Amino acid sequence: MVYETSFTMLTNQYNQYVIVTDKVEQAVRESGIRNGLVTVLSRHTTTGVTTNEALECLESDIDEFLCRLVPEDHPYAHARMLKDYGSTAGNPTGHLKSLVVGNHVHFLVRDGRMERGGAQEVYFCEFDGPSERTFCVQVMGE
Repeated sequence: MVYETSFTMLTNQYNQYVIVTDKVEQAVRESGIRNGLVTVLSRHTTTGVTTNEALECLESDIDEFLCRLVPEDHPYAHARMLKDYGSTAGNPTGHLKSLVVGNHVHFLVRDGRMERGGAQEVYFCEFDGPSERTFCVQVMGE
């Protein structure tokens, strides 16, 4: 059996880390699936989905790490006029941070619950906000 749903949110910062664990767990409960796999997937190329411990200091460390790895002031090729779009691409850092973080996570579903470590939370990562963003949750199993 496969169950799918999606959630849309408005981010309010250029770089933002939003905990969406409750939404994912809600989807697992609503799916009725007892044992299987849940996948969380972003529909955007300048966002990410990851899992980590929900500590403000760790979120700050992650953000600082990504900013050092992908600095705003680098002369990126993507930061130029794109004829296909008819505008200037001003979000190369969002694309590259998304590439590093990834756009999905998977968790086991056991006995109708998402199986995760005691400190694991699911994060939706915004790298080009503020914007309206959507992530999908698919639960597969029996």
